Amino acid sequence: MRIAMISLVVKDYDEAIQFYVEKLGFRLVEDTDLPEQNKRWVVIAPFNSGEDDGTKILLARASSTEQTHHIGNQTGGRVMGFLHTDDFQSDYAKYRDKGVEFVRGPVEAPYGMVAVFKDLYGNLWDLIGAANQIKV
Repeated sequence: MRIAMISLVVKDYDEAIQFYVEKLGFRLVEDTDLPEQNKRWVVIAPFNSGEDDGTKILLARASSTEQTHHIGNQTGGRVMGFLHTDDFQSDYAKYRDKGVEFVRGPVEAPYGMVAVFKDLYGNLWDLIGAANQIKV
């Protein structure tokens, strides 16, 4: 077994796609309109993941007041996602230059470099580079 997909509750499909695809460099895997359910099936994934490997994210538009209250705080203030990179310095600089808000880091940790950023709604993500990427 593996986790194929997780859902992320968002305010608006298009603004979420814009953030994840244009700012973070994710790829849009699927965007299918489901008019009978008044929603879309929107799936994104990190740019270098294959079709069948890696966990994907379903961008799920909030459909109730209760769901709307959880946008941006789906994990109670804890880091929601862990985005591993093969080029920490480059990706950190690229995200910063595109206006991604970093709230911590970058710092050296036993497992490598890490910086914490917010997505467009305030959910926290770790950007992580392996220990062998630390420049001395």
